[in-house]
Amino acid sequence: MRTREGTLERGPEGGRLVDAEGAAIARVRAGEPEAYAELVRAHTAAALRAAVAFGAGADAEDVVQSAFLKAYQALGRFREGAAFRPWLLRIVANETRNTVRSAVRLRAVAGREALLLGPEPLIPESADPALAAVARERRGVLLAALAELTEEQRQVVTYRYLLEMDEAETAEAIGCPRGTVKSRLNRALARLGQLIRGEGGEGHG
Repeated sequence: MRTREGTLERGPEGGRLVDAEGAAIARVRAGEPEAYAELVRAHTAAALRAAVAFGAGADAEDVVQSAFLKAYQALGRFREGAAFRPWLLRIVANETRNTVRSAVRLRAVAGREALLLGPEPLIPESADPALAAVARERRGVLLAALAELTEEQRQVVTYRYLLEMDEAETAEAIGCPRGTVKSRLNRALARLGQLIRGEGGEGHG
């Protein structure tokens, strides 16, 4: 829906958001490019989280800027009535993949740690040092496990849990049926469990 400032905000009903996004896109297509700024403001945070989660690291902002530019250029192909965020995040994922490949080395672990920790520490500095040490150890185990997943598994876990997208949005972002999301997610979570427990074994997408 539209706020007083003219930006988009995720409302209680997904349909409202899609309608508001569709209205903004229609304005852009009608020759009002400044309306695109509403979409940029509404989805920049999610796009940055996705870029970091997929390994963009220090290049996350550049990746997101490039993704928004490519999305703008491709608005003519955007399917009317669809949600903008999953479509945008597919572009972010592709841009991140290209950036990581061109940089030669993968910077995903450091980027995911920043994403998982967020702006606030999970345990305050005043807390028991022993508890803080345990929390750091658990985070390290989780980050190492995420790095061991296949790209498909990492994507579905990131969309579904780190970005808190529902199954339909995740399916649209990945470009696959909802049933595929469920099966990939089941395999990814099972694999994460094995890795965290130190069982090893082969992981498959």
